[in-house]
Amino acid sequence: MALNAQKPILISGAGLSSLLLAQSLLRASIPFLIFERESSITVRAQGYRLRLSQEGLTAIESALGPEAFQKFWDKCGKTGGSGFVALDAVTGLEISEAGKDKDQGKAHDKGLKPPPNSITSRDGKVVGIARGDMRKLFISGCESFVHWSHHVTGYELTSSGVCAVFADGSKSVEGEMLVGGEGINSKVAKQLSQGKLKVYDMGARGIHGQAPTTAFKGLGEGVWRFTDESNPSGRIFVITNVRSGDMDDPNVQFGWTMGAQPGVIKPPNEDYAIIGRPAAEIAKELTANWHPRLRPLFEEMVESEAAFWKITCSTPSGVPEWQNEPRVTVIGDAVHSMTPAGGIGANTAVRDSALLGRLLAEAGGYKDSVTAAYEREMRIYASEAVRTSYGMAKMQFGVSIDENSGTL
Repeated sequence: MALNAQKPILISGAGLSSLLLAQSLLRASIPFLIFERESSITVRAQGYRLRLSQEGLTAIESALGPEAFQKFWDKCGKTGGSGFVALDAVTGLEISEAGKDKDQGKAHDKGLKPPPNSITSRDGKVVGIARGDMRKLFISGCESFVHWSHHVTGYELTSSGVCAVFADGSKSVEGEMLVGGEGINSKVAKQLSQGKLKVYDMGARGIHGQAPTTAFKGLGEGVWRFTDESNPSGRIFVITNVRSGDMDDPNVQFGWTMGAQPGVIKPPNEDYAIIGRPAAEIAKELTANWHPRLRPLFEEMVESEAAFWKITCSTPSGVPEWQNEPRVTVIGDAVHSMTPAGGIGANTAVRDSALLGRLLAEAGGYKDSVTAAYEREMRIYASEAVRTSYGMAKMQFGVSIDENSGTL
């Protein structure tokens, strides 16, 4: 990075959207610093494999540039096969087209737009990558600008910039502007919006898991969804992606994610610090009566990689308006948390990074008009995505929230 007289752009959080924004700034030789509350990039489980839409891939490509994007693309898995297949988890039989289209039909009846990304995104393939791999690629070249174990709890405007405020009361160096990208519990988002940005706990819980490729032999290549309507407590579903190129590699694991209606999956506590066996045992118990073709995914799972997750969503009506602050804005889950329905969340987050990065690069760094221009455009596509994500989850999970529901 070329050092110059500019003060740095401060970024809170070292998640996907923050790191991709950093890549844009790196390419434009705009100074930046990242502050992350965790102690390293590997301190916790990184979650389920992400499916990338055409919009998401285009955003990542524009932020990374040709050479870095090629490395990213090479790391991505490309799944062909039979495409998307829905199975009854108990019988192992394929669900009819009418059954597969049921939720989409309901969405159409309710006037919801389908997710703005088809399941295939390039070359007729489903493109995906593990969140952990994606984060490692995005941090490449930015490592020396990341300050670990720095928990941002707010900010303080100065006469000529802004400082991040940390949990211990200390402050960062003065920056040109601050970008809040620290996820659903963002303190920057709450301060900036004066409480208008809210994240609702929808009550539904899920489990991420991984298993060796041998456990997936009964499925074959494709994107699979298993649905269990027999559980008396409510519907359970699992989604997984089986890539042909890795099927015979014993050193590769495939991931799956399980979701359910409220009350079905019950973690031992609500802080989600517990990973491993407690999550694995619940997953095995819930799938004990599933078809033999599917049970190996859970019986052979790597218990240490199992983790709980909760389904959250921002205000269903979309991203609210707040008084613009030229030196502070927010990206990713900090501004638009989404349910997993439709696979929209991460793809929308990287669009934020590409948009804000492009505006800053075009301006040559901070300008008074940048955050307003970013927020104006972001609200349009992100509000549509939040509404769609919530509407699909309401049908799939049987959840409902309103302005009086509990928030994080």
